[in-house]
Amino acid sequence: MRRFILTGTPGAGKTTLLHALAARGHSVIEEAATDVIAEGQAAGVDEPWAEPGFVERVVTVQRERQLGAGTAAVQLFDRSPVCTYTLAEYLGLPVAPALRAELERIATQRVYQPTVFFVRNLGFCEPTPARRISFADSLEFERVHRRSYREFGFALLDVPAAPLAERVALVEAALAEDGA
Repeated sequence: MRRFILTGTPGAGKTTLLHALAARGHSVIEEAATDVIAEGQAAGVDEPWAEPGFVERVVTVQRERQLGAGTAAVQLFDRSPVCTYTLAEYLGLPVAPALRAELERIATQRVYQPTVFFVRNLGFCEPTPARRISFADSLEFERVHRRSYREFGFALLDVPAAPLAERVALVEAALAEDGA
């Protein structure tokens, strides 16, 4: 089984790209943090990311999704625990023991392919209820994100700002080249 991560700055179009890949028959696993935020907001918490236990909840959902992703030979994940580590660092939160354990697990078990699709920003960041970040701040988050993946030993394959069809073609070409 080959598990690939798609990541990048908030608002870069990762989810749109993944939905397009799913429409073309690829196995896609949705992002956990967005769903954890939506659950919190539905429960009346305006900023769930500021609540104690947020990082642990994201890590738990990520692990559950990864372990329950099925048996497709190739799987594409919208973010990973490295993203959660980056978010914790960016928000100034401590790296929770559950996150440390999950980072160790994915490293020792080589859960994900060593090359990560890094979806580059589109030149803007559109706010949503779950994404309240300025474009300037998203660029800083992108920088921290790239550094984190490299520190954890991943190689980054840039998916530049481009029309969706070009991004899909780039990812599919890289998957084919990788034998996936």
